[in-house]
Amino acid sequence: MVEPLEPQRELLLDGGVEVTLLGTAHVSRASAEQVRKLIETGEYDAVAVELCRSRFNALMDPKSLSQMDLFSVIRQNRVYMVVANLALSAYQQRLADQFGIEPGAEQRTALRLAKERDLPIMLIDREIGITLKRISGNLGWWKRYSLFAGLLTAMVTSDEVTEDEIERLKEGDVLETTFAEFAADRGDLYAPLIAERDRYMAAKLAREATRIGAKRVLVVVGVGHLRGIAEHLSRVQSEPAAVLRELEEIPPPSKWPSLLAWGLMLLILAGFGYGFAMGPEIGLDLLLSWVVITGGLSAVGTLLAAGHPLTIVSAFLAAPLTTLNPTIGAGMVTGAVELYLRKPSVGDFSRLRADVATWRGWWRNRVSRVLVVFLLSSLGAGIGTYVAGFKIVDTLFQVSG
Repeated sequence: MVEPLEPQRELLLDGGVEVTLLGTAHVSRASAEQVRKLIETGEYDAVAVELCRSRFNALMDPKSLSQMDLFSVIRQNRVYMVVANLALSAYQQRLADQFGIEPGAEQRTALRLAKERDLPIMLIDREIGITLKRISGNLGWWKRYSLFAGLLTAMVTSDEVTEDEIERLKEGDVLETTFAEFAADRGDLYAPLIAERDRYMAAKLAREATRIGAKRVLVVVGVGHLRGIAEHLSRVQSEPAAVLRELEEIPPPSKWPSLLAWGLMLLILAGFGYGFAMGPEIGLDLLLSWVVITGGLSAVGTLLAAGHPLTIVSAFLAAPLTTLNPTIGAGMVTGAVELYLRKPSVGDFSRLRADVATWRGWWRNRVSRVLVVFLLSSLGAGIGTYVAGFKIVDTLFQVSG
């Protein structure tokens, strides 16, 4: 038996399944070595890791990014989710560059050795996309955008990771540490990032161990999850499938942003109608102001994103129309045009994770530049909507006064 160096717990589940919970640090060579020693004892007939399918693919097959369909990402408005994932990758790349060890080395070791010994592998973590959406649903709109802005800042910073962050990584969870760096209140993140995932991984482990008929399982998880998973496993694991369904539900989006968008559109259209009722010249002046301001600011955003000249033109033409239609954004148009005009190469996809670790890389790589074009053109159009809206109101008050 290997002398425990990292924290670990031995548990006996229903059905006689023996489980070794190994708490690891995601930036520790000692953790990877402890995983190797435990698996090489030959005592385990299955290995479970703190990974979902998406993170597993990214960890074991970096080329999986080349299968990303950018047109679908833009059409389905999943750009913000992809950017958040890349921001996480950029933060982890900073760790790798600073300390010379990839976060998740212990998971790579577990997966490699399990494959060599033909042991079943269980991916017990919740999908990262679901976790991100539940984080979003747990935050107010201001905290949500503050967190996203923090992630965007982190993805291009050259600052070294602090000692406090490293200690949190050694003691906790890599996702929690990454998000907590940019969150005003870490309490908002605890439920979706830690508590829910503890419960989820316990249920997934109980279900999968029974499904494959495992009798002795090594479970490799971050030390921050060790206590929570152990507590949930110690309880009666009734209906783990129901627990998984509950924790995989996506919270419904708030209705007020949509109501605000439609309300604003109706007010703008009413302003145009009132202006034309007062005189054709006034109505045309309002309409021209709307086109110039919304289209101009969206075009400026696209220019700052180093978009293709025709993409800049498309931003100017599309923004005045998309800002009056809450179901489609200017970024959906500009992103699609940029993607069509500058198709990313296989090399762009393969270099994506390394490129997004630097400011210049986001503009140099054609994949990430499409995302930047989407973001900045959307931001310009959004600002233009309010600037032009206030101008219309001001003009109407002056004329009617």
